[in-house]
Amino acid sequence: MHDSSVPEIDAMIGQHPGKVIAVHLNYPSRAAQRGRTPAQPGYFLKPSTSLSASTTPIERPAGCELLAFEGEIALIIGKDARRVTPEEGWSHVSGVTAANDFGVYDLKYTDKGSNLRSKGGDGFTPIGPSVLAANLIDPNALRIRTWVNGELVQDDNTETLLFPFGRLVADLSQLITLEAGDIILTGTPAGSTTVLPGDVVEVVVEDSEGRTTGRLVTPVVEGTTPFGDFGAGPKIGDGLRAEAEGTAVHPRLSDDVVAKINSVGTATLSSQLRKRGLNTVSIDGLTPTQPGKRLVGRARTLRFIPGREDLFTSHGGGFNAQKQAFDSLGEGEVLVIDARGERGTGTVGDILALRARVRGAAGIVTDGGVRDLDAVTALGLPTYHAGAHPAVLGRRHVPWETDVTIACGGTAVQPGDIIVGDSDGVLVIPPALIDELVDDAIEQERQETFIAEQVGAGESVDGLYPMNAEWKARYELWLSTQR
Repeated sequence: MHDSSVPEIDAMIGQHPGKVIAVHLNYPSRAAQRGRTPAQPGYFLKPSTSLSASTTPIERPAGCELLAFEGEIALIIGKDARRVTPEEGWSHVSGVTAANDFGVYDLKYTDKGSNLRSKGGDGFTPIGPSVLAANLIDPNALRIRTWVNGELVQDDNTETLLFPFGRLVADLSQLITLEAGDIILTGTPAGSTTVLPGDVVEVVVEDSEGRTTGRLVTPVVEGTTPFGDFGAGPKIGDGLRAEAEGTAVHPRLSDDVVAKINSVGTATLSSQLRKRGLNTVSIDGLTPTQPGKRLVGRARTLRFIPGREDLFTSHGGGFNAQKQAFDSLGEGEVLVIDARGERGTGTVGDILALRARVRGAAGIVTDGGVRDLDAVTALGLPTYHAGAHPAVLGRRHVPWETDVTIACGGTAVQPGDIIVGDSDGVLVIPPALIDELVDDAIEQERQETFIAEQVGAGESVDGLYPMNAEWKARYELWLSTQR
């Protein structure tokens, strides 16, 4: 791969390497944007026919809206690797080049995690134009940049990768023989978003000595051939649009924010929400498995539709939406389930609740039933539910979709909303309000502490609750003694 040139990349594409393997999350900036940091690398396969050379246009399929780019560094395997160590992994790489892991989110719902249709289209993996020889570069000192229409949108480096290149090679080689010519896409940094026909995306990889792969140029064009009715067509959920456009940023709540939220009751937060005109933000009619335990976290959502035998046959088996939701929960997240208030079957049992706890979830909220209630309670994971029921999911529900706006217990819930629960109930708080809302709630509870002291001392509530000007002055004096 020394002194590589464009024809070398073109030859590689023409020969169709045996495997194109892509890593899900690897840059801390992207993990922060997604709101989750994996403990171990995860992968998916792309067809070799998805490879294309620099300046080759990519087609946004007809009827699709959400074609997103992901500038990446591609490793080119130079010699076979099987059961190598992380220290040995880099020696099996012959070179690196620029790559772009394009995906069309409109088809993501059909993939069930495989990414085959959403990321495997012809031309969806441009690489090139040149290769940097592995023996000349430091893999921990590479810079990757991406431009859209000349505007820099991604700029990161490999110094702080979650999973260094040698580790990726070693990990994959535990089960899979990596062969010469195989390609590993090593993840994208923050900044990925959607592009439109007429846009031009460019990616460059550069080493610490200023050597570069040259600009990988990909013009975007509009597809004209519609999808046939013999396969799944494009479909967009509201959660997918936000994810594709890079606006689905729901980072874990910081410990400081959680502590502030936990310092006030849901009754006080409800009062503050009402002052802001928000009256339908409580999830009603539910019972907690942990009455004395607080629930605080970001909402993830799961929607069930009414049970229908043919739809359950097509959507209820395998790695369905329910299992996907539980299996993808992140630390500090709350899974909120839309069961339409149907209590005549379970919506979660002990195994999935255990999976949520192992994933670090903050809790579960469902306006449906819970199976294995004693076992779910024993897990210690706060779970709010509409009652116990022994029946399985398929009796009344079909697991349908995740991370969309739902209804639960009489209120709307969106992914990223802040869920707060205690013995008084469960609230849904719009994220943009949380800071001022909690600050005002803390002040309200300070005032109520003062008022309670005065009432306990025998004062009348007249003029005190709420406080008139005289009592407010006395409150300020009292407050100064508390600091």
